[in-house]
Amino acid sequence: MEQEELKNRLSELKDELIDIEQTADNRIFLLCEASNAYGVARFLFEELSLRFVIVTGIDADDCFEMLYHFSNDQTGCMVTVKAFIRDRETPSIESVTPFVRGAEWIEREIHDVLGINFENHPDLRRLILFDDWPEGVYPLRKDVKK
Repeated sequence: MEQEELKNRLSELKDELIDIEQTADNRIFLLCEASNAYGVARFLFEELSLRFVIVTGIDADDCFEMLYHFSNDQTGCMVTVKAFIRDRETPSIESVTPFVRGAEWIEREIHDVLGINFENHPDLRRLILFDDWPEGVYPLRKDVKK
């Protein structure tokens, strides 16, 4: 899919998005609330056939951000869904594993280190922290005492 066609297809998501930011010719960010992330990511993966690259989790002080990175390998364009999880007490977002099986382990890792609950994840057991790691302590949260 060429770049212009990609931009036109992304406009179909306008009702699901807060904003679309293009920071470079080959870099597009789709900003949305966590409740819309699943549908937006599924559209990119299934409708536009973009390749899933990785998910990144960030503690951004006032919220958590989930960044779902997809690549249009034909043009080298990276499209990132930037989803805002506003509930810091019980952060949660829908798992993308029903349509991206490769996201299973990275979602488990993010669950371990940030405490994000991935709803409908097939196996959210601990992945990288020790078995005796204290419950409710997430090492990549900014409020954790170092």
